[in-house]
Amino acid sequence: MNKVLLVEDDPRVASFILRGLEEHLYQVKTVSKGYDAINAVTENDFDIIILDIMLPDITGFEVCEVLRSRKIIVPILILSALDTPQEKIKGLQAGADDYLAKPFLFEELLARINAQLRRAEFSAGILDFQSYAGIEINMKEQSASREGKELNLSSRELKLLIFFMKNREKALSRIAIAEAVWNLDLDMNTNTVDVYINYLRNKVDKNFAEPLIHTVKGTGYMLKKKSHESQE
Repeated sequence: MNKVLLVEDDPRVASFILRGLEEHLYQVKTVSKGYDAINAVTENDFDIIILDIMLPDITGFEVCEVLRSRKIIVPILILSALDTPQEKIKGLQAGADDYLAKPFLFEELLARINAQLRRAEFSAGILDFQSYAGIEINMKEQSASREGKELNLSSRELKLLIFFMKNREKALSRIAIAEAVWNLDLDMNTNTVDVYINYLRNKVDKNFAEPLIHTVKGTGYMLKKKSHESQE
């Protein structure tokens, strides 16, 4: 039975989601404040967090930032009435994995929860491709290194590297990367994917003789040894 932490200060919304999830055999704990959410995650294991933004004490953005700074990688799905592209980008940059605006259909919420749980299962099963070209990923410690040097990746950068490792030596489009790593349709007029690729390059390739993250002209990016593709 999957365990869900529901962080929602509106009793009607919380009750609606609680009933629906329990009918689908989820085990749900509800809290209405940000600090209570942080304490609950610190003291218990959850499979996913459903997080409102406008809370009585601190914002959901701050909750995300605190949890990610503590290397807590449980999937976070923001559920908020704030529905501008800027708010969505802010949530993703704070460490959320998905963002669903209110009002919402419960069926869509359930589908997004299940998608996040599948991605978490994939991450737990990364052993097939844990090592490549000197890169090693330790899923238990949520860390990555190259040739023994710790890379000090953020949770989003680690997720991006995992996606590259899974699809090593394949050209990946920006859309495919956005869908896999952010799990929602980013406004492709923004450069979020490119910004994070550069973040990752600065940690994976900087100070190493051979770059591994390459730009594939007209397509996107690739993780590969000894590629002749030019870089941005």
